[in-house]
Order: sequence, then C-alpha cells, then structure tokens
Amino acid sequence: MDNIRILGKGKTASALKKRFPNAKLFDDVDLEIFDKNSNEVTVVSPGIPPYNELVLASKNLLSDYDLFYNDMPFSIWISGTNGKTTTTQMTQHLLEKYDSVYGGNIGVPLSGLDNSKKIWILETSSFTLHYTNKAKPNIYILLPITEDHITWHGSFDEYKKAKLKPLKFMNENDIAIIPDEFKNIKTNACVITYSNSDNICKHFGFKKDELNFKEPFLLDALLSMSVRKILFDDINYELINQFKIDKHKVEEFKDSKNRLWIDDSKATNVDATINALVPYKNSNIHIILGGDDKGANLEPLFENIKNLDIEVYSIGSNSQKIVDFCNVFNIKVNKCDFLEQAVKLIDLNMKESSIGFLSPAAASLDQFKSYAHRGEEFKKYVTNLS
Repeated sequence: MDNIRILGKGKTASALKKRFPNAKLFDDVDLEIFDKNSNEVTVVSPGIPPYNELVLASKNLLSDYDLFYNDMPFSIWISGTNGKTTTTQMTQHLLEKYDSVYGGNIGVPLSGLDNSKKIWILETSSFTLHYTNKAKPNIYILLPITEDHITWHGSFDEYKKAKLKPLKFMNENDIAIIPDEFKNIKTNACVITYSNSDNICKHFGFKKDELNFKEPFLLDALLSMSVRKILFDDINYELINQFKIDKHKVEEFKDSKNRLWIDDSKATNVDATINALVPYKNSNIHIILGGDDKGANLEPLFENIKNLDIEVYSIGSNSQKIVDFCNVFNIKVNKCDFLEQAVKLIDLNMKESSIGFLSPAAASLDQFKSYAHRGEEFKKYVTNLS
C-alpha cells in the first residue's frame, strides 16, 4: 500500500515513511496543498488531536495499528492513565525469552517493530486508540483510568471511551484484564477484573510478599506477571525482582545532609501523584506541584492530601491554581513559580526526617524539554545545595 498519506512529521510519521517511501507527509503548514476530496488512506500520528484541520479534512482515517493489523503477530496491548510504560517494560522483561518485542508509544514505533517476532507488546496511548477502528489485541491490560489529556480529547468521558475502545473489537478467544469499575462493559472477550493488587494476587495465586516492589509499581509487576501466567502458566519471582524501575519514577536519593528526596517527575497527572505519595503518607512531606495540567480537574489531589503532614511548593504555568486549591483546603503553600526556587525553599524548611518530593501532577513542557529534563534539573538543584 504505497498510496497513503501521513498526518504528522514526527517519530511515528518518520517510521511509517521508512516502510512506505512513496507516502506523502503533511502537517499544519501544508493545509493549503492538502487534497480535502481525496479518498486515500490517511494515517494519523497519535499526537495530532481530532479537532486538527487536517484530520477534519480527511475522509479515510486510520491509526498505524489499523494499518498493520493484518500483519500483526500475537499482541498484548497495555494502556491506562499511569503505569503503562513500566508494565510494558516489565512484560517484555518476563516474555523476552519467548521471542517478544515491545514498542508502540515507547521505544520503537509500531511500524518499526520486527513482525517475525512471535509476540508484540504495545504500550498503547488514548491518542492511538481514538483513531483505531478495527485492530484489537489478543490480551488487553488496562490500568486504572483517571483524568488526563482532557484538552486533547475534549472531556474525561471521551478519554475514557478511547481507553475502553479495544474491548468492542475483541472476541471470545481474547483476554482483557480491566479495573472492576468496568466489569459490566459489553465485550466478547474473557474479562478478568480487579480493584487492587490483592485482587490480582488472589485470582492468579501470586504471593505479594515475594515481590520487592511497593505501590504503584507493585500493581504494574502483578499485571505483567499475569500475562506470563496466562500464556505459559508460569510464575517467576526472581526474574521480575531483577527488573529496574526507570529514572524519575518515585526515584529516591539523598542530599549532602542525608535527607531523603524523591524524583517523581514522571508524575504528569493527579492520579500518579496520589499513588506516589501512598508509601510516604506518614512522613513530613515537602512537595513540588505544578506545570501544564492539560485541563484536568486538580481538586481530587488536594482532597486526597489535605490530611497529610504536607507543605506545597507551586511551580509552572498553573502555579496560581495550585495556590488557590491549597487555600481552599487549608494546605500550607509557597508560590515559587520555578523549580530551583522551590528546591532552595524546601532546603530551608525541611527537617532531617522530612522528605523533599517532586511529583508535579502536571506535564513539563511549559518550562522544560521533557519530564526527564525536569527530573534531572531537580536532582542537580538538590545536589548543589550547600
């Protein structure tokens, strides 16, 4: 299929162009030369929102998942609001010896994956799912869904609808592991539901005390173990315990005064921050919040932390919004605006037993190149404290 158009000129589009050298790439600057009457297959890069003019002017839209569906090997799709990257990596760690490969929303774009492999493990975004209308997984792992990407989808309902979409296309030979709140959803798949880690342990016979992970990574580990258990009836605690969590995900480190700091820059939404705080809820916490909240409702975060021993330091484009919420919930707050200023103020305020915590509940691009850049800057500022 050489006669295709590709919307976007980023990572996904570039990978598609390698597979289809004659394909034409378009982005917003090409609107005037874009043929609005064409019936050509048009593949949408996942970052392009549904209200984009090129999308609205296209008649035959596909996701890259749909485009490669007929050639896709056995596939495991992993989605949800938080934890999908870690769960995808953990699943690859457990299945690599069975000839698996992973990619999609992380690592190698789908069009660059080796289709001679027996298993594809795909981190799957709500953006991709929005444009997917026929492709389906053999196993679908859905982590909990909370508010995120509201600006892109237009509402939480639309975001949720995208995450649940694969269930419409799955059949009786497929398996879906989904949060208990969706137990009544209409699907032909064999459905396993859970509300917490204990549910997963009970269903599959896992022993939680054999695992080295704390929440939120405990749930990720158990879901990845579920896939191996389903496919190969095997449990390997030693192997999963060898997995190393990525940087900037509840990453603990000490400063020169032996005080604990936590780099959780990857927490780009409310639910991620709430989950990250769980293991530290009995500590005195000095937390940095703020950035681009993507239109999400922040109130549940402050409702959740109002009874903790916590002090907030607000940064980023929604800094004033953070301050306003803290005032409503009677949470002590400092308006810092910038990360370095927040770190310096925490240094003055925290005790030896306190925890300095970066878990922004917001994206980073208002002030940083990426969440990783934000995390590295945070660690640099802490390291430079005298």
